[in-house]
Amino acid sequence: MPPAIQCRDLRKTYDGKVEAVRGLNLEIQPGECFGLLGPNGAGKTTTIEILEGLLAPTSGQVTILGRTWQKDSHDLREWLGISLQETRLSEKLSVRETLSLFASFYQHPGSVQEIMEKLQLTEKADAWVGKLSGGQKQRLAVATALVGNPKILFLDEPTTGLDPQSRRQLWDIIRTFQKNGGTVLLTTHYMDEAERLCDRLAIVDHGQIIAEGTPDDLINRLGGHHMVEFATSDSADGDLERWRKLPGVEGVRHDDGVICLTVKEPHRTIPALLEAVGEDKELAQLTTRQASLEDVFVNLTGRHLREQ
Repeated sequence: MPPAIQCRDLRKTYDGKVEAVRGLNLEIQPGECFGLLGPNGAGKTTTIEILEGLLAPTSGQVTILGRTWQKDSHDLREWLGISLQETRLSEKLSVRETLSLFASFYQHPGSVQEIMEKLQLTEKADAWVGKLSGGQKQRLAVATALVGNPKILFLDEPTTGLDPQSRRQLWDIIRTFQKNGGTVLLTTHYMDEAERLCDRLAIVDHGQIIAEGTPDDLINRLGGHHMVEFATSDSADGDLERWRKLPGVEGVRHDDGVICLTVKEPHRTIPALLEAVGEDKELAQLTTRQASLEDVFVNLTGRHLREQ
């Protein structure tokens, strides 16, 4: 079976000068939930639009389920379900009419009634789209992607605007789609979402993939499984070398007045830290936690995922 999504040396240049995507290589297997993460301006959206057939690459090759957009665009549109970051639907159509319209675009669509039930839209079936709340509109956008009975789902920040319960219900829908053999390409600004849903993920920055693997693999590459975060009486303390020398410390960064240590053995690091701070400063804050994908992201890009 060919890869669900594959691209080789993908490049996109605007106006002959701005390189949005620079030689990106990617391979996603059938049945995977694959996450594509990156800061704003990293080339993530351009990459996704090329994979979805919405944008032509400057160079490089894209295959979807062994087919190409140049030769098999009709088949590929039958096989893909796409939920964009912002979906504009006709506000004077009802939820049922909107889904029926989208279902009519496909040869073998799913049941409109079943899709509404899965996305908890049954009570709003006859309501105009323009009268829906932000979260309901977001669920409707995902429903339009599912109603075509796709083989691959492209979900661009699908849970933005959803309450916690709706987020988890959508996670269940994504997992069920996977269990039935579907492939998911997901972008999100929620690191907990990426950790829970994605079998593998790639971090994109400056038009290239800078890290790829399972969530656990990427966290392990940090060199430590624990984070020790603290602030001193001198919140602007930037003497990172002093903290880097503490026992068990694998990495150090200064993040908005807080010193973040990546450590392997917190039971060795913390006593040494308390002793070092006590020499000439006062400890204002101290927390410990497990390392996360957010730490990986900041370590690689120097930014938090949700920074604008």
